[in-house]
Amino acid sequence: MRENSKKAPPKPSRGIQSIRRQIVAMDLVAQGTLTKRTKVCGRANCRCAQDPEARHGPYYEWTRREKGRYVHTVISAEQAEELVVAIDNHKRVLALLARWSTETARVLKIKCGRK
Repeated sequence: MRENSKKAPPKPSRGIQSIRRQIVAMDLVAQGTLTKRTKVCGRANCRCAQDPEARHGPYYEWTRREKGRYVHTVISAEQAEELVVAIDNHKRVLALLARWSTETARVLKIKCGRK
């Protein structure tokens, strides 16, 4: 519970400042997975029906959750390249937020850990 005091919040540590800089430096952040697929068209006389190397594609599909539901979107190869970076950035942000939380507890001198 917060009290009405005019005490200034603790100054962010170097660790927190570093985490902030790393997060701010990221341009694109996206959650989900990226799948690269090839497909068989279904025509019996097409070469994709006989040769797995001749399948159509590759097609890139981005899967993510929005409002509690899975959403699948087919994207271009160029978009897929950018999305790989954005998904990696999302994972980095989650790790940095965990570090930030630990660093905040340290700054506030709260002991964390399991018994």
